[in-house]
Amino acid sequence: MTIQEAARRSGLSAHTLRYYERIGLIHSVDRNGSGHRDYDERDLEWLAFLTRLRSTGMSIADMCRYAQLLRAGAHTAEERRRMLERHREKVAARIAELTQDLSALDYKIKTYRETT
Repeated sequence: MTIQEAARRSGLSAHTLRYYERIGLIHSVDRNGSGHRDYDERDLEWLAFLTRLRSTGMSIADMCRYAQLLRAGAHTAEERRRMLERHREKVAARIAELTQDLSALDYKIKTYRETT
């Protein structure tokens, strides 16, 4: 599929896809006969995973490191797992903070409802 189609399906811009390729987050995408990028379903799955990592706060540098390790092969699986476990801990801590923030908001809303 074209870069425009991959952008539409992934929710990322064509500019972001080119940037991700340039910095090594995406492998060199295959090219079609006319030299245009030709994305496939595996590329979209990888983009979906990258989007999850980014939306949960993983830095671009850590995402690049993860992609580099993945391309290096199966012998890096342990390090990749550890990276994801550390990131998961950060996400869980952020969720706990947000839960406390939500409770504070709920309390304040309840107070206003009882007084108005």
